[in-house]
Amino acid sequence: MIEEVKQYLLNLQNNICYQLEQVDGKAKFIEDSWEKEGNTGNGQTRVIQNGNVFEQGGVNFSIVSGESLPSSATALRPELAGRSFQALGVSLVIHPKNPYVPTSHANVRFFIAKKDGEEPIWWFGGGFDLTPYYGFDEDAIYWHSTAESACKPYGEDVYPKYKKWCDDYFYLKHRDEQRGIGGLFFDDLNEGGFDKCFAFMKSVGNNYIKAYKPIVEKRKDMPYTDKERQFQLYRRGRYVEFNLVYDRGTLFGLQTGGRTESILMSLPPLVRWEYNYSIRKDSEEERLYKRYLKPQEWTNLSI
Repeated sequence: MIEEVKQYLLNLQNNICYQLEQVDGKAKFIEDSWEKEGNTGNGQTRVIQNGNVFEQGGVNFSIVSGESLPSSATALRPELAGRSFQALGVSLVIHPKNPYVPTSHANVRFFIAKKDGEEPIWWFGGGFDLTPYYGFDEDAIYWHSTAESACKPYGEDVYPKYKKWCDDYFYLKHRDEQRGIGGLFFDDLNEGGFDKCFAFMKSVGNNYIKAYKPIVEKRKDMPYTDKERQFQLYRRGRYVEFNLVYDRGTLFGLQTGGRTESILMSLPPLVRWEYNYSIRKDSEEERLYKRYLKPQEWTNLSI
């Protein structure tokens, strides 16, 4: 099971990096291979910086193991406490330079937890979500339609279920705000057997770049001013807040003694916070809050 998933994830990492390099046209991903002490994990961190399109982004592959799962994994599943584990996945965050190009995140992962004398417990998780700074209905509809297509072969109820889970998960309670327009989020998936669950994870992983690349190509050359750039930097602060306060993947990595540079590559290279920031009424910035930072049934809309 581990080897089959690993080979898929490495191929996924290669394909996504290649596709993003083609869009950027200038910068290339630099690979940083690493290994944890005690032979408890290794990975490949690939980072792109200062490109024509991408200010900074990372596409990580990692495989880690341990004698017990951390609290971020067992808090909702106490039956996993005391089990050894292996976890592997690809996680990525892309921060474009142009404020009209949204930030994107994707993650696909596989866990297996073992205990002497008992059957192993395994599950898949993952998803992808989009964080625009300036919203476009056609982009939101396309993003969610692609997410829906990724889920459709696995049941009519799959997309609505994982779309809602994504809306609920990527929510900043202390701001009463969504992080973006959502997408898909799933975890603890093991119903229907390994082959079916693995196929679904692959569908999610493969459809990320199909969803994101056309949006980047459409928006990357749009002109912008310092006003839009400053708003982008301000909104990036929300991304930092979510990742450091709520994100289970970040917490899992830090709690398992993971490689800090790889875990925190999800953070943007530049960001700003401004005390008591106010949005101008009837502006495009206000429209982001009112239309795009509220859960919407985007696949029911048309342009």
